Amino acid sequence: MGILGNITKIWSQDMAIDLGTANTLVVLKGQGVVLNEPSVVAIVEEKGKKTVLAVGDEAKTMLGRTPGNISAIRPLRDGVIADFIVTEEMIKHFIKKVHKRSTFANPRILICVPTGSTPVERKAIQDSALAAGARRVQLIEEPIAAAIGAGLPISEATGSMVVDIGGGTTEIAVMSLGGVVYSKSLRVAGDAMDQAMSTYMRKEYNLLIGDSTAEKIKKEIGTAIPTNNNTYPVKGRDIRSGTPKEVTITEEDTSEALSGILKEMISGIKDALENTPPELSADLVDMGLTLTGGGALLKNIDKRFAKETGLPVHIADDPLACVAIGTGKALDQEETFSTVLSEY
Repeated sequence: MGILGNITKIWSQDMAIDLGTANTLVVLKGQGVVLNEPSVVAIVEEKGKKTVLAVGDEAKTMLGRTPGNISAIRPLRDGVIADFIVTEEMIKHFIKKVHKRSTFANPRILICVPTGSTPVERKAIQDSALAAGARRVQLIEEPIAAAIGAGLPISEATGSMVVDIGGGTTEIAVMSLGGVVYSKSLRVAGDAMDQAMSTYMRKEYNLLIGDSTAEKIKKEIGTAIPTNNNTYPVKGRDIRSGTPKEVTITEEDTSEALSGILKEMISGIKDALENTPPELSADLVDMGLTLTGGGALLKNIDKRFAKETGLPVHIADDPLACVAIGTGKALDQEETFSTVLSEY
């Protein structure tokens, strides 16, 4: 029993992966979230050969700071694979890390995908996971995983609406009886907010800032509706003189910078509501919509969406891990959620 028992135990450690544009979360069956790291890979090129230098947290610290022969990249864009080989290496790294580098680790993997991803993109995600060592790969759509993670009654004959704001995509879906009634995938989300912040700083303050700085501004002082006079110092490079410079911005600045992105999201939510059957619309008046994903942590975003849509807006208990938690539940209860799982 000894060795065989250990092998069986390792094989039974199936995993769910929220393969996000910004972060990758891994859930081990029966153990909850065991890994949460940035979806970043550092590649070093020597004599024409590329090798992986670092993955995750270590690689993220290198973004925008690498010498000529090292590049820190995000292999996923807008929730889908932009670099197949690097994605495969990243998944392989995370599998090894979670399974403590076991030789026998060969798990069944459930991965969530954006609703707007094409069959070709879904096949690419599946192929990457299989090449990384999975014995079987299933897929689940992100808003369904988010709804399961948020504890919404998606299998009942009542309408549930979820808006999952990730790094690369915003997933909007109305669900009932275990299926998606209407879904929309917007290619604007957390990364687009960072880009909007960078653009605003360049236009209004003639200041060039990096992606990491833009993300920090969003987290520290970013808001959908300014409610006080909080200020925040921002350091970057002056466009005109080329020298380092520091400016102080306010909540009003961040609200103005993010306004265009939020309007696109609100427009997507309104489109979903217009395409929802009347009976389910009636349910949403009481149920409202649930926000998940890292974007749900933007200050006052729930108040802005509630004001624009007229619906109650709730933020999930753990918005950052919500999709991963839901994917993990679907992995644990395969029979219950078999209708929302697919293979390519």
